[in-house]
Amino acid sequence: MRLRFVTPLLVLTATMALAEAPAISPLSDADFPQFSTAEIALGQALFWDRELSGNRGISCATCHHPRFGTSDGVSLDIGEGGIGLGPDRKADPKNYPEQRIPRNAPALWNVGAHGFTVLFADGRIEADSSRAGGFRTPLEDEMVTGFASLLSAQTMFPVLSSDEMAGHYEENEISTLVRQGRITGPDGAWEAIARRIAAIPAYAADFKSVYPEISAGRPIHFTDISNAVAAYMTFDFRSDGSPYDAFLRGEAALSDQAEAGRVLFYGKAGCGNCHSGALLTDMTYHAMGDPQIGPGKAERFERHQRDTGRMRVSNNPADAYAFRTPSLRNVTLTAPYGHAGSYRDLSDYLRHHMAPGSGLADYDLSHAILPAMEVGKPDLAPGEEASNYAAIANAIKAPAISLSEPEFNSIMAFLKALEDPLAVAGGRMGIPDSVPSGLPIDR
Repeated sequence: MRLRFVTPLLVLTATMALAEAPAISPLSDADFPQFSTAEIALGQALFWDRELSGNRGISCATCHHPRFGTSDGVSLDIGEGGIGLGPDRKADPKNYPEQRIPRNAPALWNVGAHGFTVLFADGRIEADSSRAGGFRTPLEDEMVTGFASLLSAQTMFPVLSSDEMAGHYEENEISTLVRQGRITGPDGAWEAIARRIAAIPAYAADFKSVYPEISAGRPIHFTDISNAVAAYMTFDFRSDGSPYDAFLRGEAALSDQAEAGRVLFYGKAGCGNCHSGALLTDMTYHAMGDPQIGPGKAERFERHQRDTGRMRVSNNPADAYAFRTPSLRNVTLTAPYGHAGSYRDLSDYLRHHMAPGSGLADYDLSHAILPAMEVGKPDLAPGEEASNYAAIANAIKAPAISLSEPEFNSIMAFLKALEDPLAVAGGRMGIPDSVPSGLPIDR
């Protein structure tokens, strides 16, 4: 370990903490499911195709775009009813959205890895060996079979969200079925989307070439669509080529400052307690006091703007305002930060994170990136009842961490070392030239 250019205090800190840094096995092919080239290509087309959305106006890639680190570059995006991409997206005056999407779009790096056992910020889809399918979802026993993975199951849900992809009530067949609660079965929303895809000759041919059962005559089901999309996401958004990965494999040393930051990360700063392992997440939930902005995670009939995080799933008050630990892979590329994207700047968010709740009292929306839109609920709700900042602060269990400015800068250098050049380039496959539906592609 070389620390020539750090302060004596930092050298001492690094030396004392070195023994606490855990041994971490680097990611390898064994950590990821493997798929055929044909299935990955099919999934790529579906991921970028607006045909999966109710009004055919938005694709998976719209909110998970390589230009924005597989997120969308904004705090809370406009889904169905929006025009444009990233910070330039705006509300369509001809089809005005009901509200912003309630949570920040998560990055997709390594979500197909076997180690990803929890998906969504509240973990409403998670591995569960006690269930017949091997995972738990909000549909419980109504969940159909046929999913190849947890990630495949996750892809089933954005198409059901009126704010994300389905559209507003009675705008189209998909949104109408969703509002009627008709999700599964031959007359449900998922199969209605599958029929759309099957009606496109190029897709019909591709599914037959990828899945023998379909070639033998079985109809295309939405589980086939979700399996292909998950195959693509697993391949294209695999990220294990950063300087940190080279360090874990013993191929290269980190820079002096990044190495000092690594030692602090796993030692004095305590970051590695939650951001653990090669995926840099413990796949569990912590209340860190992030500011709540936007409409909150509420049912349409609820008037509040709260988002109680994991408690919405577990119904356990001890889980109030706790959210899944995000992976830090390519974190420098995935702004804004927090479950509601309340901070656009990583260093500002890190300072808030090391003093949990410290930014609540004087938080203002200048820290966020919000596409222009007249919203039914204010983006920053006035009063304690709506924003519930006192309750957010009371839920915090994490201790504050005190770092010197050189130490803080070293942590930032380590986070930069998690940046994969392939991710900077936008993934392995890039943006397709076209999709079988012939619909426009978000570029």
